[in-house]
Amino acid sequence: MATVYTTPPQRDSWFAPLSIDLIVKVLRTSFFHPFIAWIIPLCFRAQNMFWDAPPMLVSIAWASFISLCWILGTFNQRLAYGLPREVDLSEEVIVITGGASGLGLLIAEVYGMRGATVAVLDIQDMDHLEARGVTYYKCDVSDKAQVLRVAGEIERDLGTPTVLINNAAIVPGKRLLDMTLSEIDTSLSTNLLSHFYTLHTFLPALARSPVGGTIVTISSVIGQTGAAQLTDYAAAKAGVTALHKSLAAELKVSHPQLRTVLVTPGQLSTPLFYGVQTPNAFLAPVVEPVDVAKAIIAAVDGGRNEAIAMPLYARWIEWYNVLPIGLQAVARRIAGVDVGMRTFVGRQGVAAAAARAQNGEKEGLIQAF
Repeated sequence: MATVYTTPPQRDSWFAPLSIDLIVKVLRTSFFHPFIAWIIPLCFRAQNMFWDAPPMLVSIAWASFISLCWILGTFNQRLAYGLPREVDLSEEVIVITGGASGLGLLIAEVYGMRGATVAVLDIQDMDHLEARGVTYYKCDVSDKAQVLRVAGEIERDLGTPTVLINNAAIVPGKRLLDMTLSEIDTSLSTNLLSHFYTLHTFLPALARSPVGGTIVTISSVIGQTGAAQLTDYAAAKAGVTALHKSLAAELKVSHPQLRTVLVTPGQLSTPLFYGVQTPNAFLAPVVEPVDVAKAIIAAVDGGRNEAIAMPLYARWIEWYNVLPIGLQAVARRIAGVDVGMRTFVGRQGVAAAAARAQNGEKEGLIQAF
């Protein structure tokens, strides 16, 4: 057989995993945690230090300040989102669009393994359904007729849906002038209009569910910033965010038993964004789908209204639009947000590369023998 030579993989530097998010996470669980903060004055007291000693007073003041911040943070969450609903997974019917791969697949598998009733809607085929513990429905969510048909099948087969996770998305990754009108229609239909179709179809069922319901909307930080080669995707995600916020305001009055969760992640390490160059791995690290899935599952399990944004910069991205126009331009240039898509490959590119590699292996075997 022919010998195949490969180049050794490049090793990341030892500090590659280091990011501002990791630093903040460590600080929140140590220096800025009430329990740890109160340990310090207790340690001073164990050393027979008097209560009026300066180090003791400073440590008590710091611990009191941190505790107050945590209390106010909890109060702020309760004021903004209200009381959670009770969730019993044995009674939940979870509908996930775009659940055959990526983030949606992770969430579907977790709930499937935990014994919840899960329905996955996707145009892509899904293998090993029994092992995943989910029910797959082939559906193009950009087609309102297919969504309506599948909704009837889900209610007949599984029961009344109680959780809707709108996750389906596509990324053409082309400049506006390089896209055909058909591609633009497909992108906007999948990334934006599908949310209207699924919400309009499944909301009546969620509203009449005796256990309440939860709506999860997967948006993107690109909807706030925009980016070159993402005109269609950014426009759709901006619309999705506005749709979610407006719907949450409506449901707060008309259906207070329903909960809404808005998810605004940065760049995800999924095939959807394969090949995209990370502008700054320290300030804007790539988000792992498992981390987003954990946050979504925790919100759904807790029956909470919530806004999830990660990494750290995604929580403060709205302040970007407050900056003067000149500073915004400088920030975009430093971040490299408008050049990251130049190396974009995407899901279709990965599939094409895999097919080429497979064909190459076949040809190599034929030549070798």
